[in-house]
Amino acid sequence: MAMTVVRRSRGPFPTLRKRMRNSFLFVPFTGLLLGWLLATAVVQTDTFIHDLDARWTAVDLADLWFLRTAADLGASAETAVASMSSAMLTFIGVVFSITLVALQMAAGQFSPRVLRLYVESRVTKLTLAVFLCTFLYTLRLQKEYTAAADADDAVVPYVGASLAMGFVVLSLVLFVVYVHSTIRLMRVTYVMDHVGEESLALIRESAEPTLPGQDGEPEADPPPDPGGSLVLHVWRPGVLQAVDVERLVALAERDGLVLHLIPRIGDFLVPYTPLFRVTGGPTPPDDALQAALDIGVERTTEQDLAFGIRQLADIAARALSPAVNDPTTAVQSLDRIQVLLTALARQPLGRAHHRGRGGAVRLVETLPSWPELLDLALTEIRDYGVGSVQVTRRIAACLDDLEQLAPPERREPVRRHRDLLEEAVWTAAPSPLRAAFALQPDRQGIG
Repeated sequence: MAMTVVRRSRGPFPTLRKRMRNSFLFVPFTGLLLGWLLATAVVQTDTFIHDLDARWTAVDLADLWFLRTAADLGASAETAVASMSSAMLTFIGVVFSITLVALQMAAGQFSPRVLRLYVESRVTKLTLAVFLCTFLYTLRLQKEYTAAADADDAVVPYVGASLAMGFVVLSLVLFVVYVHSTIRLMRVTYVMDHVGEESLALIRESAEPTLPGQDGEPEADPPPDPGGSLVLHVWRPGVLQAVDVERLVALAERDGLVLHLIPRIGDFLVPYTPLFRVTGGPTPPDDALQAALDIGVERTTEQDLAFGIRQLADIAARALSPAVNDPTTAVQSLDRIQVLLTALARQPLGRAHHRGRGGAVRLVETLPSWPELLDLALTEIRDYGVGSVQVTRRIAACLDDLEQLAPPERREPVRRHRDLLEEAVWTAAPSPLRAAFALQPDRQGIG
């Protein structure tokens, strides 16, 4: 079934924003830069206050309530700042250790595909950035606030010590939030919920209406055209992560072309494999077409409809491995998979026809079909969990619900999976009685 889709614009510099989101460098380096700049500004401020206090004898600045703490510290201010610096270095080591343990646990027990959740965690990046900022800030203060030979010439860290204490309090609060967030991410149910919510948001977004303001009724979907010229992939190999639909539609509309995107989002592109089939006119420059594609090292949920199901199926498969043997986690994964399949059951799938302002089809994109999504969601879980009554009963309940909710033209693939489930269970079960029990639909498996 064809569909007419226009994806939401990702705005300017999408690649830069995506790299920032997937990188652990930008936010921590920003914290380091902020710590250095703040220390420079604070030293200048305290020096100005010291000079002003020496000239302005009518009022003792140390009597002001917001400067009294630092003034009372006197020579011990340097010791306090040094203690803060040492403590922050210890905190940085703790955060780094916890992060490594969380990443190792997620890769070993969940799936390597979910490691991106930890890398993209804003709490982790912000916590590390504040710790680095506080550490560099207090380290710089130690260097600048060296006791002078004459005690009267020594600069009292009025603002420096007060701001350092504020950074320490903020760091402690963020450390608690970070531990809470990391513990949640180490629980498989929260990871599956996060993956499910991302996928549901993408499913809703992929059903956007045609471009606003187009005149008249859209033209009929063009029949498949085996002709045209091919554009080969000549850039570096990698996974097709996203397509700038608006850019390709504008390019095709300008030249009166129809672009057929041959690979599907999530496919690994090998150099010199077919990328586009161009019909209706001369082929645009290869660089103009390839620049509209985001190529990366792994699949993402940016536009990949099937990736959420892939991650949930991986978690279930890992839970059903002999080393883990956790069918309950597999059942919980099936719960989220059924949510996604239910949302996709009435979505147009197979091909997306993206239209220009005039209503003519300008870009044809291949999407996963309904049978392919069912195969992805259930095949591996059924094969690995056929020996678990809990899993087979949950799959049977899922198929019952999907057969009722799916349109009539999509019920045949559901029945095919029911036949495959019955065949697998009857082959693996030692007796007809146990096979019949394993095929009874149960949304909780066996509770």
